[in-house]
Amino acid sequence: MNWTEIRIHTTNEAVEPISNVLHEKGASGVVIEDPVDLKKERRPQFGEIYDLDPNEYPDEGVFIKTYLPSNKMLDEKINEMKNAIDYLRNFGIDVGKNEIELNKLKEEDWATAWKKYYKPVKISEKIIILPTWEKYKPKADEVIIELDPGMAFGTGTHPTTVLSIQAIEQYIKKDDKVIDVGCGSGVLSIAAGLLDAKEVHAFDLDDVAVKSTKTNCELNRLEDKVKVKQNDLLTDIDMQADLIVSNILAEIIVTFVSDAWKSLKPNGYFITSGIIKKKEQMVKEELQQTGFHIIEVNEKEDWVAIVAKKIEKESGA
Repeated sequence: MNWTEIRIHTTNEAVEPISNVLHEKGASGVVIEDPVDLKKERRPQFGEIYDLDPNEYPDEGVFIKTYLPSNKMLDEKINEMKNAIDYLRNFGIDVGKNEIELNKLKEEDWATAWKKYYKPVKISEKIIILPTWEKYKPKADEVIIELDPGMAFGTGTHPTTVLSIQAIEQYIKKDDKVIDVGCGSGVLSIAAGLLDAKEVHAFDLDDVAVKSTKTNCELNRLEDKVKVKQNDLLTDIDMQADLIVSNILAEIIVTFVSDAWKSLKPNGYFITSGIIKKKEQMVKEELQQTGFHIIEVNEKEDWVAIVAKKIEKESGA
């Protein structure tokens, strides 16, 4: 079977929503080519070789790449992607040039395309994202998340994912109950499970994401700890968690902040990411109006993660 590489030229702000669009339309993973990566200093912790070709990167904005089989459904899929990406403008998302370029690949070229971009990466004090085909012996305090981009959505190394996992690692406690809203590939649910959460509830409206999360949880031997369900955010969820995490669009986060408050135990934490810097204040204001206390705000590149705490007033105060 031959494959078609789809390359979309867009903005950094649109990376997460466009990646979600591609996922919903059948893409099994994405590659992000951001010119910022060319300037990063990288320490070869795992023996990996970073051989980045500047000619493959845009002068401005980012490239998002994905791969689809070159069959009779290809044109229809590409048109669906174009229309869905254009529709993101209705949410105030700057999709930039939104130029789509197609490149045909042979089976053997496609099979190695992921491995060019996908290496072991340490993204927090303990968590390491490890592709299934790589060998790595973890140190005593390291925790390994195994992912295969053939079935995972992205590689878990986008700034919003990194910020989310770093916050989970800092605030999670042993035997916590965790809710992951908009679980995608399930990488945050897996991180929480491996960091000693007692139980994790992963929700996503997209059935493809639900299947991907289940598969990745099985790969990490967490199918008994992580319960995956198709659900619209926190609608009709009757439980209270110690920690809720959500790495989705800022515009969506603000729509369920009150539901997150109801679904958190007193002194529980709400970790939100997927927030482009210019929309940070919008999310903070909604959190504070609902009653949350902002504990900290962390930034990586143009992205923000906010940690908020549910501190209820004592009666009579």
